[in-house]
Formats: sequence, C-alpha cells, structure tokens
Amino acid sequence: MEDNKTLHQQLLEAGVHFGHLKKKWNPKMLPYIFAEKNGIHIIDLNKTIEGLDEAAAALKSIAKSGKKIMFVATKKQAKEIVVDAAVKTNMPYVTERWLGGMLTNFSTIRKSVKKMLSIEKMLQDGTMDSVTKKERLTLTRSKNKMEKVLGGIAQMGRIPAALFMVDISHEHIALAEAKRLGISTFAMVDTNSDPTKVDFAIPANDDATKSIAIITQYLTAAILEGLQERAQVKENEDENADETSERMRGLEITEEDGDGGRRSGRGRGRGAGAGAGEPGRGPGGGRGSAGGSRGAGGGRGPGGGSGRGPGGGSSRPSTAKH
Repeated sequence: MEDNKTLHQQLLEAGVHFGHLKKKWNPKMLPYIFAEKNGIHIIDLNKTIEGLDEAAAALKSIAKSGKKIMFVATKKQAKEIVVDAAVKTNMPYVTERWLGGMLTNFSTIRKSVKKMLSIEKMLQDGTMDSVTKKERLTLTRSKNKMEKVLGGIAQMGRIPAALFMVDISHEHIALAEAKRLGISTFAMVDTNSDPTKVDFAIPANDDATKSIAIITQYLTAAILEGLQERAQVKENEDENADETSERMRGLEITEEDGDGGRRSGRGRGRGAGAGAGEPGRGPGGGRGSAGGSRGAGGGRGPGGGSGRGPGGGSSRPSTAKH
C-alpha cells in the first residue's frame, strides 16, 4: 500500500491525471474518468496504476523470454524520453517518422537498413576515398537521411513481440500494422482515444513531458528486471552445464583408468607366461626350458623328467632307455 501511495503521489505531481477537454473526449474512456473540472476530464489514477502494473508485468515477461519490444513515439515531447528508455534496455525504437509497412513489409525495410549499414561501412573503411567528392557527399547525405528514420531499428533482425506507444491517435498507422500482425500493444491512452484498440491501455496524460517520463521510466524498470532475470537464468544454466561436463569428464577418466588397469593386468599375465615359456633345447633334446611350456628336462630326452615341465599341466614319462 505504501508503494501504491508513493506512486499515486508521483503520478499526481507529474500531472498524469489531466485529460483533454470534455468536448474532445471518447465515450469509451468513461470507465477511466474520475470527474470533470472546468471543462477538463480528470483521469482516475487508481485505474492508471492498475493498467501500469498489468503492462509492467507483461513487458517484464516478454523481456525475460528474450523477445524484442519496440518503442514508438513521434511526438516532439516524447522523443528524447523514449530514445533514452530504448537505448537503456537495448530495444528498437521509432521516434522520427513511421514508415508505412515498417512491420507488414519488414523485408523491404531490412533491405534499406542493409543499404544504410553498407554505406556506413564503406565510409569508415576507406572504400569511398577513391570516388569523387560529390559522390561521397551524396552517399553521406543519403546515409544520414536513412539513419534518422531507420537508425533505431538497425539492429532489429525480426519483427518485435510488442509495441509500446505514446498517444495511439498519433501512432494509428503503427497500431494498425501491429494489430494486423497480432503483435501485443501497450500504450498511454488519453481521454480523446479509444482504449479498446490496444491490449494494455494505460490511461494517462500523453501530452505532458513529465507524465510521459514517469510512465515510460516505470515500464523501463520492469523491462530491465526481466532482462536481469533472463541473464541470471542463463548464468545458472551455464554453471549447470559446466558441472555436468566436469562430471562426465571425471567418469571418462575413471573408465580410462579401469581399462588401463585391466590392460596392464592382462599384459602382466601374458608377460609371465611368455617368460616362463621361452623355448629351449635341454640336455635331453626335445623342447624344454626351466618352467617352460614343455618341461624343464626336455620333452623327449634321456634325462627328461616330465613332458610339460613344472609350469605345465600334465606330464608324460620319458621313453628313453638307460
């Protein structure tokens, strides 16, 4: 409750509650109007806080999922505020002029953006040094013109998941394109606008700089929270992946040690058998060696004692005659 009271007081001081003249009102804004004073409608700040909290929660969720939110505000008093918010959250923005088809014909807009980026690269790496001064000046002017309109969406590789607008009556083209593509819409809605046209309407004064600033900053803080939570989740996932890889590495090392032990055991066994079975010809002829595979005293000689030596399995008596 204390946070709500503090926010309520801030909204009141910023003039968020001031609407348009009664004669300019939209009847669909009736649920959000608190009273009328001196021919001016007064917006219910409790409704403003409700809409602000809902919009902030939704934007936070979108930012946490890694999707983009486009800021749109071509009104003079909102441009700088929106640019600062978009840069702070690393989101695309449009503050100069909304080009028709910026969303519905996004592939063509991307071609213009690529052209702008290629000219900028040519000017920076010295490729344009070989052309005439007039050609270089023409390209520079062309780049500046495109950058003014497209600079805010230069890094936007795909259509955004949501649009935040200031004054939907002023940004009706952007709103129409977003609705056509099924993009979620968030907007500050004054008493002269239709709040049913947007998914998340924030009833507020969309003409005063302070009012625009406080609403935009509140939503920007929510987006930043979502981005921080996303970064934390990714960090935890990376840590878990590292731990898993270390465990797998340890298991592989253990298995290699076990295989090595088994191999060395087999080697020792074979080595012992081979050493004991070195053939030789004993005094009694035949084949034999001390502990050999066919007896120490020779296999078939006059002095042979056994057929398969001490290490052998069975023995055969010698057939020699004394």
